[in-house]
Amino acid sequence: MSDASTAETPTRTLKILIVDDSATMRAVLRRVIQLTEMPVEHIYEARNGREALKILDGESVDAVFTDINMPVMTGAELLREMAKQERWNDILRIVVSTDGSKLRREEARELNVALYVEKPFRPEVVRDVLVQITSPA
Repeated sequence: MSDASTAETPTRTLKILIVDDSATMRAVLRRVIQLTEMPVEHIYEARNGREALKILDGESVDAVFTDINMPVMTGAELLREMAKQERWNDILRIVVSTDGSKLRREEARELNVALYVEKPFRPEVVRDVLVQITSPA
C-alpha cells in the first residue's frame, strides 16, 4: 500500500504566544517548545500583556504562555482581558512565573489557567502541555 492511499488524520499544528518581559525567558521558552518536536506552526512573542492583546486580536492562537509580573500590563491583567472575550475561551492558558504564591495560584485558577509553572521549570513540563493540546479530544 502506498503512502498516498493511506488515510491519516492530519497532525494539528499549533500557534503559540509567549508573553514575558524578559527576552531571555522568551528565547528559553521558544527553544524548549522547538525541542519538543511538536507540530508548531508559529510562535508569537510579546513583552507585556498589551502587546499580547494586539497579537490575539489579529491572530489565531492555541496556547498562551505568560509571565505574571511585567510592566505596562501584567499577566494577570492580560488573563482578565482574555476572560472577557468569548472568542478566546478555547485558548489554553499557562502561567510561567517566579511568583508561585497561594494567592497568585488561586487568582490564576479563577482566570481559567490550565497550568501554573514556577520558574525555573523542567522542559518536560512544556512538552507535556503541548502533547495534551495536540491529542485528539
